[in-house]
Amino acid sequence: MSATAMSYVSGPSQVPLIGETIGRYFDGVVAQHGDRIALVARQQGIRWSWNDLAAEVNAFAAGLVSLGLQPGERIGIWSPNNAEWVVTQFAAAKAGLILVNINPAYRLSELEYALNKVACRALVTATAFKTSDYAGMLMTLCPELATCVPGHLESPKASSLRMVIQIGAHTLPGAPTIPGALAFGAVAGLATPAAYARLAELAPKLQFDDPINIQFTSGTTGAPKGAALTHHNILNNGFYTAETMKLTREDRLCIPVPLYHCFGMVMGVLGCLTHGATMVFPGEGFDPLVTLQTVADERCTALYGVPTMFIAQMDHPGFAEFDLSSLRTGIMAGSPCPIEVMRRAMALMHLTDITIAYGMTETSPVSFQTTLDDPIERRVATVGRIHPHLECKIIDADGNVVPAGTAGELCTRGYSVMRGYWDDEIRTREAIDPGRWMHTGDLATLDAAGYCAIVGRIKDMIIRGGENVYPREIEEFLYRNPKIADAQVFGIPDARYGEEICAWIKLRGGETMTAEDVKDFCRDQIAHYKVPRHIRFVDEFPMTVTGKIQKFIMRTAMNQDNSTEKTG
Repeated sequence: MSATAMSYVSGPSQVPLIGETIGRYFDGVVAQHGDRIALVARQQGIRWSWNDLAAEVNAFAAGLVSLGLQPGERIGIWSPNNAEWVVTQFAAAKAGLILVNINPAYRLSELEYALNKVACRALVTATAFKTSDYAGMLMTLCPELATCVPGHLESPKASSLRMVIQIGAHTLPGAPTIPGALAFGAVAGLATPAAYARLAELAPKLQFDDPINIQFTSGTTGAPKGAALTHHNILNNGFYTAETMKLTREDRLCIPVPLYHCFGMVMGVLGCLTHGATMVFPGEGFDPLVTLQTVADERCTALYGVPTMFIAQMDHPGFAEFDLSSLRTGIMAGSPCPIEVMRRAMALMHLTDITIAYGMTETSPVSFQTTLDDPIERRVATVGRIHPHLECKIIDADGNVVPAGTAGELCTRGYSVMRGYWDDEIRTREAIDPGRWMHTGDLATLDAAGYCAIVGRIKDMIIRGGENVYPREIEEFLYRNPKIADAQVFGIPDARYGEEICAWIKLRGGETMTAEDVKDFCRDQIAHYKVPRHIRFVDEFPMTVTGKIQKFIMRTAMNQDNSTEKTG
């Protein structure tokens, strides 16, 4: 792009796209790397080679076929990270089933909505995790599970659901068993020679453009939407994400991010698949100490996480006790990555080749990523350049492409854009225009060299007294204060200025500050209208399981407080 260019760019395409289904590609990788370690699940004591993983996947897939599941039918998975999750992911692909990722934090009404929205015929479920009693919630939703024959459920609240497959009921001491569920380990035992033959018949008939995965987006406004993704979407995205990090079969990737999200199952599992690397799962959910132990013990070379995960690890009291020198690369993504956090990770965790990635579930997910040879300023201040085979543009409110360096809505187009929202044509058309451009809802700039900087969400932009204020800019400034561990900035209604700036701040352990200290730090360093008027110190931020900060909850809390003050 020249200095006078418009904000449009097309990614390089020297390496052709993969034109295979996940199942057939998986078989090729197993044939090539069979005896090498594919999967380590430390909490389960599992260390499987690619051959071991293939045996588990093929047997489970054949068992699903024996149960009567047909290509195109939906199979849900409601579970934290474990080996069974990965087995289900690949087995569903081989059987031509559409895997439906259900958030492990979902409760009853959310589960009911997800199952019915996409008409799940089968559900693979964990037994319990932290405060989630999956078995108990399922029995409440479908009390018929107490008496039905496994595989023959009929329940009015989940009218399409016919079978529940339970992880852990027969392997965890004292775990509750759902009477009408099949044990996960028993499904492989149902596989018959005819079922294996059916899998072989299916392999050439399944197409890479077939939908293979449905992921529900965060329902911050209205009910969650199910993004339908194809083999082509997610297999290629996993490849190019890992390729950008220059992963090889010698790499060992630590994956503490959730599998139910693209970060885990696409960037993690499929990234490892396409490069023959080892996927390492520290535990069912993120724990900073366990993640540090895993990286050190397994000599992991790459690490994934959202910014809050890296902050939690570096701020852990035992951080200095662990040898992290094996690390070289990884990805920080999932929410805006503070520059100072990125610098600390590079310096303290040996992550000299760490990359920033940007995307969304609807784009499989990665659209932009920094490269290992990008200058450090580019790597900490931008989300890099557009991925191969993709296009992007920045537009104004009228849909016109803006000049380079001008903020506007980021749109992307290419192989990674979802098929659409499942059974929701209206919201699909709102997101994907007739030109197949995906409207991200993010404010961004594109410079003359094609590097993208995310300014914030369109709906999060603050208009204070006629001035446009981007929360990200203020957050980045606050991170410069050594006492501040994390900061989130947003706007709340104000009678005089229309909106006023509010900051929620998390301090480092042992540090103290007052609201006036924060304002003093800002004065004469940033414009007066950017200095937060409302400041709250917190221990944690409300966030989704994937680490996305939920500013709408903070905004609601502040509005309620202000309302109480006015009426009290």
